[in-house]
Amino acid sequence: MRLSHSLVPTLKEIPAEAQIASHRLMLRAGLVRQTAAGIYAWLPAGLRVLTAIGQIVREEQNAAGAQEMLMPTIQSAELWRTSGRYDAYGPEMLRLKDRHGRDLLYGPTNEEMITDIFRSSVKSYRELPQNLYHIQWKFRDEVRPRFGVMRGREFLMKDAYSFDLDYEGAVVSYRRMMLAYMRTFQRLGLKAIPMAAESGPIGGNLSHEFIILAPTGESAVYYDAAFEKNDYMGDAFSHDSPADLERFFALMTGSYAATDEKHDAGAWADVAEKREGRGIEVGHIFYFGTKYSEPMGLSVAGPDGRSVAPHMGSYGIGVSRLVGAIIEASHDEAGIIWPDSVAPWRAAILNLKSGDATCDALCESLYAKFAGQALYDDRAERAGAKFADADLMGHPWQIIVGPRGAATGMVELKRRASGERVEMPVDAALAKLL
Repeated sequence: MRLSHSLVPTLKEIPAEAQIASHRLMLRAGLVRQTAAGIYAWLPAGLRVLTAIGQIVREEQNAAGAQEMLMPTIQSAELWRTSGRYDAYGPEMLRLKDRHGRDLLYGPTNEEMITDIFRSSVKSYRELPQNLYHIQWKFRDEVRPRFGVMRGREFLMKDAYSFDLDYEGAVVSYRRMMLAYMRTFQRLGLKAIPMAAESGPIGGNLSHEFIILAPTGESAVYYDAAFEKNDYMGDAFSHDSPADLERFFALMTGSYAATDEKHDAGAWADVAEKREGRGIEVGHIFYFGTKYSEPMGLSVAGPDGRSVAPHMGSYGIGVSRLVGAIIEASHDEAGIIWPDSVAPWRAAILNLKSGDATCDALCESLYAKFAGQALYDDRAERAGAKFADADLMGHPWQIIVGPRGAATGMVELKRRASGERVEMPVDAALAKLL
């Protein structure tokens, strides 16, 4: 994209309504704009980040054997009355009626709907286990939406739902998802820890939150120092081996166990390197057995011919929340520092003298070779403004083209994370970045 003709409305001043770093930087870098309380429009740069995160989530879900589908945002109230949650969920649920007076709701989650779909489609234990997921917008009517996309009313979620014949199978599915989650967060460049948690209104008795370590995190967390290495040896474990999954689960919840400030930190007496930090919740997984399958009449024929209610689990990742969490974990005073895997563009091409024939020609040549993976700052702006915006927007690399270097086929390459700047021939820069 050429910045001169792109909707990337950067701001120099700090928005008064933004209380945390990610909210300030998402507004200043032109990623989002608020359209109503807790509801945001995703502008082109922000949508590219959101899409990149969603794709990594999708790839790891697929690798774990989950099947992607798409469920609607509007749900029938009757499904929720059948499960018993319609009146119990609370005012966060947006309830509405259609023109025929039928009760509907804007789904905050999808346990009822997926159970209804599954009960009409699967009849035998031979069709189990299965795991289905979608990436879809949700709505929860927060009393005080704040912190930008970190606690908005409308948000993008990945929800997965597992169906197993019995508890033992459900535990394997649960562990498979835990491995998929840890691989996902690694690929996003995040330091994540699974922490035993309460299930809340979704229900269940086996539950873990996934906490991203960030200095500006919303809650205190205690954890083993091993998590700081962001090396979970994920590739050493197979999604298809129950023994591997058991070992991985023991590793994540045993010697690497974590707790929050509400629970007993004294249990850490035997841990050699205890750490205390701040954390942001970005995912939650639950096992809840037959909590939904039994009241909603979901059953399959078991091996002995008798009807069996499948055991279920639910697995959520806040895709839009992750945008804010990544920024909270990776920024400085100048702006965002995107991990390579989710940056809207891999590089920014900064033309320091737009209108100069040699600079223009070199920048156009570079821009063509990146095939849409670079943002070309072709604006008639002073160099200082281009440097400031490039740092603010957080491109992993900046390719700086000035008249002196362009005349000799040289460019300056800047790494955003470290600030290191190196002058090199154009071909060497392209080889490094492409």
